Amino acid sequence: MSCPSFVPHDHAACRRDALSQAEALCAAEGARLTPIRRKVLEVLLKQPKSLGAYDILNQFAESGEPKQPPAIYRALDFLVERGLVHRLEKLNAYVACSCQGDSHVPAFLICRACDRVSEAPDITPRRLDAAAQTQGFRIERTVVEAVGLCEACAE
Repeated sequence: MSCPSFVPHDHAACRRDALSQAEALCAAEGARLTPIRRKVLEVLLKQPKSLGAYDILNQFAESGEPKQPPAIYRALDFLVERGLVHRLEKLNAYVACSCQGDSHVPAFLICRACDRVSEAPDITPRRLDAAAQTQGFRIERTVVEAVGLCEACAE
């Protein structure tokens, strides 16, 4: 699934597809997509930009569902472990994965003006892998983040 943030599209359909895929993935793994985990994913899916844990916590408070920060962080950890959500290092924030179910190295395009984030599919850092191998280094996780201007902000 791909839901490009910078391109006009039916975002509601993307959200529905992502939730269905998340439910199927959790069921296949024998994991529970509990109400709080689902709600955290829904909050992230509604936003075209990344959110910090406290931003997500505020969304819960606005809907009358008070939660504690540890509950939000546990839900985020669960979602990140399953590849349903990614953590953006530069922003110390989270974004819903737009390529659920695909094994991939996430790469993110972050607009510095409007803070929208889009996941770029199929980015494979082959040269980094090769350099690591020659040095006997095993990469466990790679995050690629590109900061710039989206088309709307560049105009």
